Amino acid sequence: MAHPVFTVEPQEKIQNKAQVHLLPCRINHDGNVNPIDTYWNPDEGQDQVKTAYLRGRKLHGKAVKLPEGYYGSIAEKSGAKKSEESRKEEDMIEDVEIQEEPEDQLEIRAMERKATFDELMIWNHETLANSSDDPYLRGMEEWISFAEQIHSYPSEKASDT
Repeated sequence: MAHPVFTVEPQEKIQNKAQVHLLPCRINHDGNVNPIDTYWNPDEGQDQVKTAYLRGRKLHGKAVKLPEGYYGSIAEKSGAKKSEESRKEEDMIEDVEIQEEPEDQLEIRAMERKATFDELMIWNHETLANSSDDPYLRGMEEWISFAEQIHSYPSEKASDT
């Protein structure tokens, strides 16, 4: 059985803005924490560097803005499932008979977009996160650079040489 494929259904522009924090730890809790100020209360210091304490450990935070034209999405699994056959019927141009084994069919599940963000706070122990040390920040910068290169058109000067 193949792993399910998740799709994010197009929706109207989401108005909810989220504050995203990337912490250097794993928290085994999924749900609301009320009141949050009891556990998380960052202080802003000089040069827009934030400091917080989580379980007695000091963290340094740095705000990272996503490049112009990019945004992040917070998505949640929705109960709706789409079968591959219904999707094929929507996309099919010609009338072709397709026979597939039941175990070969993809399970397609929808995700619902809950909020968007254009900035995230990256936290680190001891020092501020930078792209040479932090794998998440470096990965994000490399991925954006790679995406821009594969989606750009070659310039006329490059094609003349």
